[in-house]
Amino acid sequence: MRALVKKASGPGLELADVPKPVAGDADVTIRVLRTGICGTDLHIESWDPWASATIIPPLIPGHEFSGEVVAVGSGVRDVHVGAIVSGEGHIVCGTCRNCRAGRRHMCNRTSGLGVNRDGAFAEYVVLPESNVWVHPEGIDLDLAAIFDPLGNAVHTALKFPLVGEDVLITGAGPIGLMAAAVVRHVGARFIVVTDVSEPRLRLARQVGADLAINVATERVADAQQRLGMREGFDVGLEMSGDHTALPEMIDNLTHGGRVAMLGLPSGPIEVDWAKVVTHMLTISGIYGREMFETWNAMSAMLQTSAELRAALDLVVTDRIPAQDWERGFARARTAHGGKVVLDWTDAPA
Repeated sequence: MRALVKKASGPGLELADVPKPVAGDADVTIRVLRTGICGTDLHIESWDPWASATIIPPLIPGHEFSGEVVAVGSGVRDVHVGAIVSGEGHIVCGTCRNCRAGRRHMCNRTSGLGVNRDGAFAEYVVLPESNVWVHPEGIDLDLAAIFDPLGNAVHTALKFPLVGEDVLITGAGPIGLMAAAVVRHVGARFIVVTDVSEPRLRLARQVGADLAINVATERVADAQQRLGMREGFDVGLEMSGDHTALPEMIDNLTHGGRVAMLGLPSGPIEVDWAKVVTHMLTISGIYGREMFETWNAMSAMLQTSAELRAALDLVVTDRIPAQDWERGFARARTAHGGKVVLDWTDAPA
């Protein structure tokens, strides 16, 4: 089969012929139809310090995908050949304290698809049945392929109550854009999104933001004034990882404000902890998706809201044939558009 492979340490990937993955009795074999390009994949391709410390070549990256089930193991019960599926990319141990308590997203032995084991940048991928998510008939393949990052957005957005609240989202990358659409769907009052990319800010306005401001030229406090806000934001969703985003967010929260923090900082962040204490702020780290409550939530929202589906359709700005993966990676690196999806449907069945 064709696959994008990190064959050795160093920058680059190679589209090569490799053996099909071998499935066990509890596994599902999936023909990949679409794959999303994630920041993790960009790190692996460029071979930055994180990748060199984490990845053991040879490896097939990729963890955002949609595909069709082509085979199931003898122990598989609920997934059937022909189903359109995505996958939860965190494969957990099932026996640690958190797994046994139903907190599988906190498993300390997690193996990451496309990071610690071969992933979905290939014609076929194998996953345990417990990690396979079956979609309803007729789902758009591009949307199905981005259920992993959509899950990040939903997990972050739903951490705190949103109905009638004023919400600040820092970072208008694909996950920030998805979060804005979800927050609008759930029923927030004012939504402000920040970034430094004008194309992404335009997308933020299209998916539901009341204001999308360029923090290179405007401050969040100015946005509050423009909206007639009196006491600050109730909820902050930090999606950027930029070292300036969290401090400015804290400065613009109301007393008792709450922050869900998904963006991974590249270095230390200076926080006014006295203000966190005296304003009784809550800061919660978010990683991945809750397994599988987040998946249930996003599936339900998409099945019942054409408006949300339409907003999320806008987030996928590029679909590129898998053989042109280098163009796809280059587009994803520009940080000017939304989600980039690779199309594998020209592969032989």
